[in-house]
Amino acid sequence: MATDYDAPRKTDDENESIEALKERVPAKSVATDDDADNPGSFDLSAADLADVELDVVVLPPQEHEFTCVNCFLVKDRLQFDHDTKLGPICQECAS
Repeated sequence: MATDYDAPRKTDDENESIEALKERVPAKSVATDDDADNPGSFDLSAADLADVELDVVVLPPQEHEFTCVNCFLVKDRLQFDHDTKLGPICQECAS
């Protein structure tokens, strides 16, 4: 017997009502510290962050570092591949 694999298949789940499907969905829980790496779990749209100051320490380029002119990442000299007219290129960008 030939089977048409492109034809849509109907299952018993498709016959359920929308209300029955909504009952099976678990309720959303409040974000916890375990969700810290999931940025979608926090809603900061109502938070007023205008008076928050961020302290950032910017270090100057170190002796063993260079900035790749292709990817603009600061890399260690061990990852240096070659130099161009524009500047140094890292091994990842050269390959």
